[in-house]
Amino acid sequence: MINKQKLWFLTLFSLILVLSVYYITMPSDLMTASKKPTTTQETEDTANVNVTQEDVLTALQVEADEQRAALAAEYNEILTNKDTSTEEKNNAYNGLKEIDELKAKEEELENKLKKQLKLDSFIKIDSNNISVTLKKKDHDYSLANSIMRLIQEEYQDKMYISVKFQN
Repeated sequence: MINKQKLWFLTLFSLILVLSVYYITMPSDLMTASKKPTTTQETEDTANVNVTQEDVLTALQVEADEQRAALAAEYNEILTNKDTSTEEKNNAYNGLKEIDELKAKEEELENKLKKQLKLDSFIKIDSNNISVTLKKKDHDYSLANSIMRLIQEEYQDKMYISVKFQN
């Protein structure tokens, strides 16, 4: 049985672990940029920057990560609540595991597209539906078809794959 002291220890330890992993994986550019003193001229210059295509893909990625983080927080709350049943805790654990597997599969597919077709992309998997957003101006049907085939190779079951081109 977990008492309050153990629960607090686990909570704080997991928080420290997550923050340390975040700090280690953070790009070194951000750490060096935060150490430099900023002037008003620098902030004015950065405020006028246009949104690039990479920013669109990053925004989609951040939005998906926020949704997953909210769902993971719900699952963690179920896991840490002592009044929930074992079955509910098992379902919450399986949900967390599924979130991690989906994220890993999406990253694997993005890396495959980057390696084989030299394309920046954002991939979102939702059960049988796979949505691919590409950073490309030209709407090329043969490219979309080859992307669909590349992704379908990874699955035995029929997946519904949609390809969207961002200008």
